[in-house]
Amino acid sequence: MLEDLRAGRCPWCRRGRVFRGALSMNAACPSCGTVFEKEPGYFVGAMYFSYFLAVPIYALLCLLFLRLLRHRSELLAFGIALLLFLPLGPLLFRASRLLWLYLDCFLQKKLR
Repeated sequence: MLEDLRAGRCPWCRRGRVFRGALSMNAACPSCGTVFEKEPGYFVGAMYFSYFLAVPIYALLCLLFLRLLRHRSELLAFGIALLLFLPLGPLLFRASRLLWLYLDCFLQKKLR
């Protein structure tokens, strides 16, 4: 399952790709036809995953640069950490949506 999650495969059939580009999702699985966005606002829950992934990463970057720039400005450390964190946005977007889809699939199978 972790390999399928890393590869961005459909949680239902584990063959089709969820994303067709860096940030664009397929409307449905190319392999099994499962519609990914089941209703408007479906991926709002993915923001929780995004938050819980982003905060520790940014906090670790801040701590690292606060330690490295010990005798300089704290604002400089936070700024450098932010500059290094921003390119991770697309990765966090993809990861949070995939985690949300896999959680939904798991819960649907569990409730059957």
